Amino acid sequence: MNTSLPLRAVAPDVCVAPQLTPAAMAEAARAGFRSVVNNRPDFEHGPDQPTSAEIQAAAQAAGLEYRFLPVASGFQTPEQIAAFAQLLQALPRPILVFCRSGNRSAKLFLQASQG
Repeated sequence: MNTSLPLRAVAPDVCVAPQLTPAAMAEAARAGFRSVVNNRPDFEHGPDQPTSAEIQAAAQAAGLEYRFLPVASGFQTPEQIAAFAQLLQALPRPILVFCRSGNRSAKLFLQASQG
């Protein structure tokens, strides 16, 4: 995938990234992604952070599937891990998953893959 997005592959068809903007959704679509999952709660970092609704509108305009599964940075519940595993099964791939730094999304992917 040729893109300037700060991606880290966690599987052949799943990448994680730090906070993405609505403008990044068109680039993600151009890079070949078919789905985006946002793991960052709205307003976690204050009013400067783009909201899920803003990112969802841009993702859908770019032709991407979009899901919002906000999780805390320190702990993901078994229910959140199970919900993420369901998204991994249901969403068209390749999938781009993001949070503040990409670390909680990578951890969530690892936990969901082991389950």
